[in-house]
Amino acid sequence: MPQPTPNEIRERIIGHKQNKVKEKDIAKWLMISQSTVTKVWAKYQKTNTYQPSPRTQGRKPKINNTTLNQITTQIKQNPAITLKKLIEIFDLKISQAALSKHLKKHSNQTTKKRPAPQKDKKTNPNETNHPQTNQ
Repeated sequence: MPQPTPNEIRERIIGHKQNKVKEKDIAKWLMISQSTVTKVWAKYQKTNTYQPSPRTQGRKPKINNTTLNQITTQIKQNPAITLKKLIEIFDLKISQAALSKHLKKHSNQTTKKRPAPQKDKKTNPNETNHPQTNQ
């Protein structure tokens, strides 16, 4: 990505534009593109400053720190809680996989993806409840 236009050039652009000089001429004199002159002037008119905007990098996290702390507390209180239940409780707009990845990355917490299946104690039809006799 190109670097922001230096403040010295921005000041000169503003000065020339205030003196009613054409953008094309300013671009030629300062050896910059006409679109840069246009953008700097538009920003100055809108915000009354020529300072570059702060650069943001990357995506915003889907879960903020407050919610993450609340989720961590909930997991500590109930270690058997499922990801699906956490998403329901905190009304999160993310998938179970995304929540799992986020928890692993940021808080070293793990939860169950789904509840453990209930085992029915069915007897095997070949087995009988009679005690075996040794012969």
